[in-house]
Amino acid sequence: MRTRRRIFSAVMRLVLKCLRIGQRRRFWLTRRVEQLWLYGRLCLRSLFYNSFADSDAALDALFEPIYWLVDHVTRWFGVQSQGDIAAVSICRKCITPKPARTHHCSICNRCVLKMDHHCPWLNNCVGHYNHRYFFSFCLFMTMGCIYSSISGWDLFWEAYAAIESYSQTPPPIFSFRQRAFHKSIVYAWVLCSSVALALGALMLWHAALITRGETSIERHINRKEKKRLRLKGKVFRNPYNYGPLGNWKVFLGIDTKRHWITRVLLPSSHPPYGSGLSWDTPPCVAEQKTPLLAI
Repeated sequence: MRTRRRIFSAVMRLVLKCLRIGQRRRFWLTRRVEQLWLYGRLCLRSLFYNSFADSDAALDALFEPIYWLVDHVTRWFGVQSQGDIAAVSICRKCITPKPARTHHCSICNRCVLKMDHHCPWLNNCVGHYNHRYFFSFCLFMTMGCIYSSISGWDLFWEAYAAIESYSQTPPPIFSFRQRAFHKSIVYAWVLCSSVALALGALMLWHAALITRGETSIERHINRKEKKRLRLKGKVFRNPYNYGPLGNWKVFLGIDTKRHWITRVLLPSSHPPYGSGLSWDTPPCVAEQKTPLLAI
């Protein structure tokens, strides 16, 4: 009897041990699969995550064929009109006719007449009604920084030499106020010079665009249009280019000779030419004699 009991207990212990081993293996496989799943999901999120991918982006992707159809149908019919406003395309966001030179700003969430760009420093779009003010701001700010840098050169050099002398042995005796003054002078001069270089380059870039009669957005559009028409053996001509002098007259709103003084040299709040909805030939420039091959 004792032998049988021993054999029976040994068999039961072996069965229980096998069950425990199987249970451990099953739990190990479950944990392993769960870890692989979490790791794979993390990799996919890291590779394909986009903070801008929301429901609006999904709807835009779904409506892309409709947008393509509307754009091509609009181009096929040509320039359309809504009342007295001529529209050359349809805005994808506003779903309304879009006049010439008008573009939709995704930051302001509206169409801007003669849009040049969205300026993050101004927190506003640069367009038809404030383009001249933006250029004037860049011009006068650059001139002021250049004047400050040139006139303050001697003061900057003296302050810089004083700061260099701090490391001498024995160091010169300067009060806390004098040390702060030296560092402030150096900081102000470096800041003015840096702003003069950066803003001056931006001002020259916009001056070149104004001379050609186009905006920052139109520059990219016109360049693509030139390549497209060159392949067809045609020449692209910007319909809003009235020559260098004519472009500056239209931009500055100069109709007579005295406007060079009253509207350029002196502060003026006169509105820009036109309403931004239609672009007829301004009276201050000569009529275009060469035919337009493409618009």
